[in-house]
Amino acid sequence: MRFKLLTVLTLALIPGMSAAPDTPPAGPPPAVEPVWETRLPEFTEAAYNEKVEDLLAQFESATGRQLVPGEKKKVGLKIYADSGPGMATPVPLVRAVIKALERRGFEPRNIFLVGLNQLRLRMTGYLPSLVTGESPFPGHQIYVLESGKFYDPVWFYDSPLPQRFDPIFIESQTRDVPNSSTKDEDRKSFLATPLFLDADFWINLPVYTDHPMLGINGALVNATLWNASNTARFFRSPANAPAAVAEMSAIPELRETWACSIVSLEHYQYIGGPFFNSLYSATEPLLWLSRDPVLLDSLMLERINRLRKLTGFNPVSEEIRTLEFAELLGVGSTKTDDARFRRVGE
Repeated sequence: MRFKLLTVLTLALIPGMSAAPDTPPAGPPPAVEPVWETRLPEFTEAAYNEKVEDLLAQFESATGRQLVPGEKKKVGLKIYADSGPGMATPVPLVRAVIKALERRGFEPRNIFLVGLNQLRLRMTGYLPSLVTGESPFPGHQIYVLESGKFYDPVWFYDSPLPQRFDPIFIESQTRDVPNSSTKDEDRKSFLATPLFLDADFWINLPVYTDHPMLGINGALVNATLWNASNTARFFRSPANAPAAVAEMSAIPELRETWACSIVSLEHYQYIGGPFFNSLYSATEPLLWLSRDPVLLDSLMLERINRLRKLTGFNPVSEEIRTLEFAELLGVGSTKTDDARFRRVGE
């Protein structure tokens, strides 16, 4: 099925067109999804094991959704490693999530990890060491998206922008590159299908940094731009990447299988991202779980801006509308004042 993404957001970006529906939807707005929160006594695998289990158990109890094998008997974990060592999804967190899923009946071989770049996955400890050859996740498949093996030609996002570049070193690579293309192969960003076609459900495990074009690099981006081919072309304009993130995150098949996002605040970066810079990173002993990626990103954006202000930097530009666009398409809420934290294990 080809994605036809002339959505309400697309119309909103066309001069003279209105994104507002003729008749407002009836009834009150949907309630803001809760955020389950627990404190980590330390950043060890034992601590993550205990706290991840607590969060998942509370999530299952509250939502009625049991994270157990279904018809496909597979589950995917979308990890982030693209800022390199120091700013990747913590390996102990991933192992803790895997153990929790195994306790719920998943076979190890049916729990797979999805990452973008082979070199950075190896540098951050996800792929086998070239020295020892030992895998850090024995028995689990790790899909490297940039291998090109996991994109389906019938699932793509169509946009008249130039071809893909490296997502981290985009600024130098796109210098003097034209902002549009008429070549058919340059217009398409193919979606990696294992998460939403091969699995009963999948869990997002992002890491947070600021981003010059997206504002914030977190749950939404890890599930969309870092889950597709030919996407760094969007970074030529501050309007293109936010719109692409929002529209891709609203794809029904992706949303239906996206069980939740789990975020560790073991490390995040408030300026200079997505390049890792330890001078501008922060840490908090917190673990969050939510079904609302927009709310998680909005909460982290507030933290990032608070730290930028304290250290004498300007806040993330309000002209970057990634989160507002996603909210417009019903992906989640930016209303952090309405966030409902449910403390677990206190």
